[in-house]
Amino acid sequence: MANRDNHYESAFEAFIRSRGVPYVAVDEAKRSLLSDGASIKSLDFIVSSPGDATWLVDVKGRRFPSGDEQKQYWKNWSTRDDLVSLAQWEGLFGAGFHGLFVFAYDVLGDRAPLSAEQLFEHHNRLYGFVAVRLSDYASYARRVSPAWDTVAMPTAEFRRLARPFAELLGVK
Repeated sequence: MANRDNHYESAFEAFIRSRGVPYVAVDEAKRSLLSDGASIKSLDFIVSSPGDATWLVDVKGRRFPSGDEQKQYWKNWSTRDDLVSLAQWEGLFGAGFHGLFVFAYDVLGDRAPLSAEQLFEHHNRLYGFVAVRLSDYASYARRVSPAWDTVAMPTAEFRRLARPFAELLGVK
């Protein structure tokens, strides 16, 4: 079961459900254990798509724009643990399963990460779901904070490589 207390994940689940997309919401209450006893961060959803890809989705909730005094757009930070764990899930599931970060942007101002018709309303909020493949994200990720072990893609590369999530599903 997805974390229904997280409005970003709740909105994402409502979005894929509204589009009739087959998915599994993963119980992320505890980290999963591998056969060697090591733990791995749980992903959020396994989402089927037409074609050969099944997406292993980690939802990252961000505000658009973020920041109260100085507006910041396209925030796409993640933790290094998120990258490592999603890569491990790809390896465990095997061919045809691809790691995907879905940035669920809570649109707060006049600008949005997607066109108006691509936004999704859920509980009186507007969301834009922007996806980037783990392989692309990992290639361009740069350290943001050593203390928090966070990384992010440069904005220009993120905007070039990220796609509306619906586009990856072939749905409107």
